[in-house]
Amino acid sequence: MSWVFLRDLLSGVNKYSTGIGRIWVAVVFLFRLLLYVAAAENIWKHEHDEFECNIKQPGCENVCFDHFFPVSHIRFWALQLIIVSTPSLLVVFHVAYRENREKHHNQKLYKNPGKIDGGLLCTYLISLILKIGLEIFFLVLFYKLYNGFKIPHLVKCDIKPCPNTVDCYIPKPTEKMIFLYFLVATSCLCIVLNLSELSYLMFKYSVKCYLKRHVKKQQGSKSNCCESELIRHNRAAAAGRLHNSSSSLPLNMQDEHEKHSPLT
Repeated sequence: MSWVFLRDLLSGVNKYSTGIGRIWVAVVFLFRLLLYVAAAENIWKHEHDEFECNIKQPGCENVCFDHFFPVSHIRFWALQLIIVSTPSLLVVFHVAYRENREKHHNQKLYKNPGKIDGGLLCTYLISLILKIGLEIFFLVLFYKLYNGFKIPHLVKCDIKPCPNTVDCYIPKPTEKMIFLYFLVATSCLCIVLNLSELSYLMFKYSVKCYLKRHVKKQQGSKSNCCESELIRHNRAAAAGRLHNSSSSLPLNMQDEHEKHSPLT
């Protein structure tokens, strides 16, 4: 199987990720993709041929192998790795949409098309939620398919066409068990990293929105104070001008003014 597409996808996501997101990319690339390609494929390569039962009844081994391993471990992990990494395409597509929109309008519409804000922030959060949900789904599915996270040395099979209960032996059980634990642990680590990044982004932008609203409220109260101060100042200036105009009148006009004043 060629993993060039997945490698390019992870490289593209790495450009638009936060610090925690880059750690997630490193874990997926180093501890899941490279481990899968370098070691796991070889360990499970001939699992069907090396699966043996203590009876040579035609078809018995095939039926028992299919019962205990309905999906090959190695294909299951390959499917998991591809599907769990796919939500990251949402972020890449959204950034490409922004860049294409700027080219179409032939002007700068965003400060930085790859900056996580606005609609891209929502897309990034959705991709994180999808990755967390898919990781949990595949762990639960693995547990249900194989009756736990274990690889026994021996399994007992009584499915037809086996004439009776037969013992079947799984090849390299200890080595497979070590890799199984390691891959499950890295899957759990990816869940923790995605949850941490989701919490970090939500906390960061919640604080940012709160501070923005607080600044707007302060600016609004300051503008109201300035307006009231300006009104008081205008009233005082108008009263001063009225007083000056009345004091500058001649005495006989002042007396006439006082006579017609409503206060006298």
